[in-house]
Amino acid sequence: MVMVEVGRFVAMALDTVRVAGRRPYQGREFVRQAWFVVSVSALPTALVAVPFGAVLAMQTGNLIRQFGAQSFTGATAVLGIVREAAPVVTALMIAGVAGSAICADLGARKIREEIDALEVLGLDPLHRLVAPRVAACAVVAPLLNGLVMTAGLSAGYLFNVVAQGGTPGAYLQSFNTLAQLSDLWVSEIKALVFGVTAGLVAAYKGLSAAGGPKGVGQAVNQTVVFASMLLFAENFLISAVYNRLVLS
Repeated sequence: MVMVEVGRFVAMALDTVRVAGRRPYQGREFVRQAWFVVSVSALPTALVAVPFGAVLAMQTGNLIRQFGAQSFTGATAVLGIVREAAPVVTALMIAGVAGSAICADLGARKIREEIDALEVLGLDPLHRLVAPRVAACAVVAPLLNGLVMTAGLSAGYLFNVVAQGGTPGAYLQSFNTLAQLSDLWVSEIKALVFGVTAGLVAAYKGLSAAGGPKGVGQAVNQTVVFASMLLFAENFLISAVYNRLVLS
């Protein structure tokens, strides 16, 4: 049963990629969905990023102080937030907020037989509904990732300077000590992959919803769980490849 579900998901993902470039382009629907994802995800993402950055600054600051290397506090904060924390926070927000909303929308259309009506009219639901939503998640996720990095680093800077008595100059000068430009690129690539994955999982569970409103609710819950599991697995794989090819 699990393998059947995986096969259906992979088939839908491949079909979505295949029809994404088909004319007529769904530009208006893409813009509408991108704005929707931003409107529901931006504020929660920023609010989560601020305490996340402060906690990371506190933990790294305490650890580094024990080794007498306070000058590297900014560098470790950049590594932790940019390379790992920002993409993960972005992924969870995309999956939990935007993904659940997309699944609920498509699931409601499914149980109202709107999806079947599109197919009867000869219109491909993947082309009209799924592709724009997945593209919107893919475009918005790197932007949200940048928001998380900005908010997290700002919170870490303020916490280090105000609460831990750090030096602003030392914190900022240590940014380039351990961090590289490639860390920023891999973070954005992670966010892009996470956005595509969350959009595809949400669309698949929404289109496969059955059993009325209760089935839609179950599909939304499964979207958050399955998307989160996939995102953490992808994060591990991308980090492992990056560490092997770039940092080794």
